Amino acid sequence: MAELLGDLRAETASLEALLTPLREEDWERPTPAEGWAVRDQVSHLAWFDDAAVLAATDPDAYTASLEGFSSVDDLVLEARGRPPGDLHAWFRTSRARSLEVFATLSARDRLPWFGPAMSAASFVTARLMETWAHGQDVADALGVTREPTARLRHVATLGYRARPYGFAMRGLPVPGDPVRVELAVPGGGTWTAGPGDAGNLVRGTLLDFCLVVTQRVHLSDTGLEMTGEPARAWMEIAQAFAGIPGKGRAPKSG
Repeated sequence: MAELLGDLRAETASLEALLTPLREEDWERPTPAEGWAVRDQVSHLAWFDDAAVLAATDPDAYTASLEGFSSVDDLVLEARGRPPGDLHAWFRTSRARSLEVFATLSARDRLPWFGPAMSAASFVTARLMETWAHGQDVADALGVTREPTARLRHVATLGYRARPYGFAMRGLPVPGDPVRVELAVPGGGTWTAGPGDAGNLVRGTLLDFCLVVTQRVHLSDTGLEMTGEPARAWMEIAQAFAGIPGKGRAPKSG
């Protein structure tokens, strides 16, 4: 948990480095997520940080709150009247509070969430994944290229473990054959998951894999190499996030 929280703080700082210099008009820049501006990416993170705190501190109240939940698009619409300075302060406050609460949890504590209940370790990993993924949308809107870090291993872990979930959310059977993943880590080394003797394989960079499982890039626009139909079928529908499948991103070639 200490390592996860340290990496979540670092990922938060990376996003703050993008947000802090923004002019008011920059918050209205469109991001690759259809209909969402920079402001919407930030309000989304702030709202779900508040929800995460409630799930961790009062699970019953959190579960009751889901009765009034509509959609993520409706949530960002509700926040569009807030000035950028207020929006930024909301995110900072929500994130600081969530980090305080997460620090009181043990790795195996179970917390309710929008998908299946999660361990506290997976819960924090999910917040890191969301921070990185929505931060990528902000970076793309600003025309900024972010240097990938080894923190992406947490996103990759979540993406790999969510393999059955992606199929289930589409009403598809999960291929029975195992898949192995071998990814080059920024700064050196290899991140792996899955049986070493699996005939189905995904190879490439940690960055490309994480962009695909968070649906921030089309599979065809990466250098990922897939061996075996189960590996390709998974990568074509992969999602590391809870909830209904997203539309994903169109290939850059068209």
